[in-house]
Amino acid sequence: MSAFLNEMAAGSRARLRAALARRSLAGLESAARAAPPPPPLRLDASGFDLIAELKLRSPAAGELRPAGEDIGARVGSYARAGAAAVSVLTEPSRFAGSLAHLAAAARVLTPLGVPAMRKDFLVDPYQVLEARAAGAGGVLVILRMLPKEDTRALIDCAGALGLFVLLEAFDARDIALMHELVDAHRGAGALLAGVNCRDLATLEVVPARLIELAPLLPSRVPRVAESGVISETDAHGVAAAGYSLALVGSALMRGDDPAGLAAALLNAGRAARAAH
Repeated sequence: MSAFLNEMAAGSRARLRAALARRSLAGLESAARAAPPPPPLRLDASGFDLIAELKLRSPAAGELRPAGEDIGARVGSYARAGAAAVSVLTEPSRFAGSLAHLAAAARVLTPLGVPAMRKDFLVDPYQVLEARAAGAGGVLVILRMLPKEDTRALIDCAGALGLFVLLEAFDARDIALMHELVDAHRGAGALLAGVNCRDLATLEVVPARLIELAPLLPSRVPRVAESGVISETDAHGVAAAGYSLALVGSALMRGDDPAGLAAALLNAGRAARAAH
């Protein structure tokens, strides 16, 4: 595993220990199961959708928005532009995120019928319960982070709670595990097959990897292009390559018209799907 993922996993485990000291597993599970059901992930019949991201900071790009950013206004603009889901960074040390951001986003998104997804470096089912208690409808699971049995535990917990899971791969080896997990999955929540084209050594985005790895992804679940989509041309390209969704963060966060960019990306991707 890369030095970056090792650092993130260690930080996640430290946060897990602190959270367990504040709140028992039984107490959290009770809160998660009592939380109102989140909106389901609804994908458009056109075959292309957007997961828009709330990310205040990036390890590669630095600060994307000031700390006083109006989270509710931003995620609401994503939903109204047609996003199928909103990814919310909850990692604090490198991404300036928090569970409070997830809860604030879910409060705005739920009445709009759009699920929030917890994006973090999850290492334990306790953190999936945290996501559900905060109002999330989905979680990200990084396939390279954990032993296979621990990864299964995250997926099983999410399925039991009715959450969708975005499985994140970086290379062909990760995708081989993804196939195994998709074939074995019988949970209530949906699985999505994602490729993150960021180089874990340099943290640079390598968009060509999205096209290179697309044919290897499972065909019976929606495919997600993560990172590398910043323009209409990019959206058109990944849709033509077979991706059902694009997860877009930095480009939306930097812009002053996120709704306009989100709508443009959706239109470009859907045009590509219609042409194929």
